[in-house]
Amino acid sequence: MTDTPQTVYVVEDDEAVRDSLALLLKSDSKPVKTYENAGAFLKDYSEEMAGCIVLDIRMPGMDGMELQKKLNEKHSILPIIFVTGHGDVPMAVDAMKEGAVDFIQKPYREEALLEKIEAALEQDREQRKTLGERLEIVRRVKSLTPRETEIMDRMIAGQANKVIAIELEISQRTVEIHRSRVMHKMGTHSLAHLVRMVLSVKDLID
Repeated sequence: MTDTPQTVYVVEDDEAVRDSLALLLKSDSKPVKTYENAGAFLKDYSEEMAGCIVLDIRMPGMDGMELQKKLNEKHSILPIIFVTGHGDVPMAVDAMKEGAVDFIQKPYREEALLEKIEAALEQDREQRKTLGERLEIVRRVKSLTPRETEIMDRMIAGQANKVIAIELEISQRTVEIHRSRVMHKMGTHSLAHLVRMVLSVKDLID
């Protein structure tokens, strides 16, 4: 997840602006890929993409706001910086409510845009690291047998080994063996840590 090289994806219909942005980013040693419209980017989009999007808010056809909504539907975590013209601030505020990380008004200082891009790339790194950790927890949960999963759920609910044994009609020793396997497969020695791990991925395993 964190191994994918970060790229700045520029979605801008004005060719001159698009080219100057690409030049600016290359001069700052940032990999860049440009798109002349939102549809072209959406066609190219993959959840493996890492980096951020510099997105013009007003474009013919699908505008920046529409692209943002479609990316949200795909659960994209790519941070978006909207480039806005005069009078687009209310739209930019709406975009922030929908999850955009920032916006910048034309004409902008190049240094200001680069600072916002650097902040967005840092956010992307952090999000991917966290997501990678969560996906590893999900992988571990899925490695459990149905019986181990059942016992883990009861452990998380706070049931003692003796209670689990009685309710499942198995020996307490069998519960202890399953419990030990659960802790080993989940990579922890602490019940509190196990609870926190499983709760952190509840939305991914439900």
